[in-house]
Amino acid sequence: MEKKQTFGELFRRWGLKSIKLNGKFAQLEFEATDDDMTAAWDMYVELITRIATQKLDEDYGDEKTALSSIHALFPITREILKAKGRLAPNFTKIAVIVLNQILRPFLSKWHLENIRIQLLCYSRMLAEIAKVEDLTNLCETNSEL
Repeated sequence: MEKKQTFGELFRRWGLKSIKLNGKFAQLEFEATDDDMTAAWDMYVELITRIATQKLDEDYGDEKTALSSIHALFPITREILKAKGRLAPNFTKIAVIVLNQILRPFLSKWHLENIRIQLLCYSRMLAEIAKVEDLTNLCETNSEL
């Protein structure tokens, strides 16, 4: 029988170590419901198709577009929460924590590469919750065809 992971273990395993969790909450077992998986999939698609999660050459892209893309995650997340939040309590907890502890502080004083890495970690975690293949490395530009 597979050991269930806690919320704290889930965040640590996906590299979101800067997240501060209430000790009691961090020890709660995490288990995704079908609605958690659907909400995670919806958010995952939003994240992996944004410029903010793509590594760009320094001469390519502009910061205003990237920041607008990151800012748009607030209303997008709110829409997903309104549609599924009551039925997806675990996704809701994770999404609210990420909005308040990663995105909000970033937007008040931004560092683009740092947020890109954190959004990729969040995307990978959502892929696992949604039980779908992680596509974040699909367009890596490390090698030529």
